[in-house]
Formats: sequence, structure tokens, C-alpha cells
Amino acid sequence: MDEVLVADDVRKRYGDTVALDGVSLSVGAGEVFGLIGPNGAGKTTLVRALTGTTRADGTVRVFDGDPEDADEQRVSLLPQSFSPPARLTARELVAYYAGLYDDSRDPDAVLADVGLTDAADTWYENLSGGQQRRACVGISLVNDPDLLFLDEPTTGIDPAGRRSLWALLEGLAAGGTTVFLTSHSMAEVERLSDRVGLLADGKLVAVGTPDSLVAEYGGESRLVVRPETSPSAAAEALSKANPAFDLAVDGEELVFRDVEPERIGPAVDALDSAGVRYDALTWKQPSLEDVYLRLTGDEFAAFDRPTAAGRTADAGGAEETQTVDAGAPAGSGGER
Repeated sequence: MDEVLVADDVRKRYGDTVALDGVSLSVGAGEVFGLIGPNGAGKTTLVRALTGTTRADGTVRVFDGDPEDADEQRVSLLPQSFSPPARLTARELVAYYAGLYDDSRDPDAVLADVGLTDAADTWYENLSGGQQRRACVGISLVNDPDLLFLDEPTTGIDPAGRRSLWALLEGLAAGGTTVFLTSHSMAEVERLSDRVGLLADGKLVAVGTPDSLVAEYGGESRLVVRPETSPSAAAEALSKANPAFDLAVDGEELVFRDVEPERIGPAVDALDSAGVRYDALTWKQPSLEDVYLRLTGDEFAAFDRPTAAGRTADAGGAEETQTVDAGAPAGSGGER
């Protein structure tokens, strides 16, 4: 695979603050590389260094040249905060940015790709928050880039809209576009990324495919029970009735550790035989979010966080779960 983007020992300081501490990575043609990490980890600084919008020590190569010299026709960046002229319609905005390139895509085709055909003649300021973000994604696609940097591309977009854009990005990658993605949606990172890098305190602490990272750092599958009585009492009753399970108490929950799907039935039978009644019982498979928690110690602040019932607000979310007996599922967020 040809390397489109290479960073070698990239370092950046702001006074006494170390923003990047020796980051090295490479991204190949047609690859989607997802970058995750806590706030303040250095993600935005790294994107700026990779795009040549900030000076950093070390080496960065884009298409085997300096990022400052990269052909603007081939590279595009959508920053997390981007405010285009508010008194232009969505069509006028896309057409304006298309006019900045010698060879650009048809604005109406771009609007169709991002789901804004029906809102094409609406002023940007009158679009919903999710529609505004769609318009910004569209602007980043007008030059049909070979390398696309996306910083939180689907913030504010409803679940159906996110899936539509995910499919669009998957199609771009399949066609050879290289995508460097940062996101606070773990579902987004897991679905789109061929490889994921976890940045913490300016260091790239882990890189790999989502599956390989989960296998190495995610831990075991588990069955989580919320008993009607004390979890400690429930664990004691279960240990007496069936000592074969590895049990732990986590707050108000009782956890069966290392439970694969075929052992869910025996675990439920063990609960019944021990007389343990419960309000909810959820099987949880290790996920990329577990990797994040283990390597950073911080919760992943995302809109697709699993609820207590084991369901996610964004289906297809960060953690695979099966709810055997639980309350109502969480509601889904939407565009304003």
C-alpha cells in the first residue's frame, strides 16, 4: 500500500506544555485512520501538524512532500469548528468553494451526496445544526480530494444522517480516498476505521485495527446483572448454589466475568436456582470503548454511550450488548 501520509517523531510544545511527544504514524492510500483520545491529548495539534497549518518538530510527509507544498486540489480539511458565510444558501456555499479549484465536483451532486437536495436553497443560518454540518462536509468534498481530514464530521447529525454519511465515506475510501478521522462517536470510529490510533498526553499509545485493539486491551465478555437485592448478597447466594462462575460486584451491579454467548443460558439458570431476582440482565462484549477506558482511565465522552439497560442511543454503537430483561430502550438524538 502506497503511503499517503507519514509522520516521524512529531513534537510540539506550547511554552511548558507538551502537546505532541514523539508521534509517528503512516497512512496508506484508501485507508481510513481513526484518531481518538481525551480532550487535551493533542489530537487537534496533530491534525494541524499533519496539514501544515502549524509548525512542529520532526518530519511530516504528504504525498512524499512537505504538507505546506501539497497540491490543494488533492487535500481537504474539515475542522471541528467551521463557520462559512451565513447569508448564503447551501447551494451557493458549495458553489463558492467549488469555484476555488481548477477542477471541482458539481455542487448539486455534492448536495445530493450529503442529503441536502431539499434544503439547497435555504440560507446556511436557517439550516438546522445537523444540516449545517452536512453542508460543511459537502464543502470539504468539492475538490474530490485524495486525502481528506475530518475532525468530528458528524457532530449534531441525527443517527440516520450519520449512517448516510458513513456510507458516503466508505464509498470514498473504496474509491481510493485516504481519510484521517477524529471523532467522539465510538460507533463512527469502529465502523469506518481500518486502523485506530489512541493519543494520550501527546503520545500515540496504541495503533491497530479495531478488532486487534479490542483483543489485546478490551478484556473479557461479561454478563451484567442488576439484582433487586444487594449485589453482594446475590453474589454470595450464587457462589453457594453454583461456584463455577467468576463473579464480581461493581456498584449496584453483579458481574459474571468471562461469559461467552453459550454460557448466558447457564448463568440465567444459576440466578433462578439461587433465587436471585433482577431488574436487568445484559451481556456485554468488549469494545473499542473498553480499550479507551483501559488505556486512558477516562470515560469516552460521546453521544453513543450505552444506557444502563445495555442499549445504545445510537444503534450500532460502541458496545455490543444483548438485553435479556431490561427497561425501555434509550431514545435517539436528532437534528435540531
